[in-house]
Amino acid sequence: MVRVVIDTNVFVSALLSADGGARAVLRLALKGDVQPVFGNALFAEYEGLLARGQMWGQCPLHEGERATLFEALLSVSDWVRIHFLWRPNLPDEADNHVLELAVAAGAEAIITANVRDFGRAELLFPSVRILTPGDFLKWRQTS
Repeated sequence: MVRVVIDTNVFVSALLSADGGARAVLRLALKGDVQPVFGNALFAEYEGLLARGQMWGQCPLHEGERATLFEALLSVSDWVRIHFLWRPNLPDEADNHVLELAVAAGAEAIITANVRDFGRAELLFPSVRILTPGDFLKWRQTS
């Protein structure tokens, strides 16, 4: 099974848009067709995101439903402890933990809308693909 890190921006997009690749990725995870991975930092980022009430004005799910969906995602995810920090020096320091999680988990892909910044890391990990949700879905069909 393909192990993936689902960046928070994909989760937000899945909740705010009625259709699209982000929602399809979330469905794959919830059905057990891909194996999402989580670590402490990514978990905290998701929790912080869910606590920002003002950003969810256009979301069809109320706060309790969003929390339930997050808990469902966690229930199908593999928890990974990171023992070594690589510090890939991404343009946004706050994204380093996502790449470190992918490496620690042996993930094949980081699914993110922020492909450009991840591609500009000073320390590269060729075994980890950085893909948008749409590109991940295409890659998954061909592999």
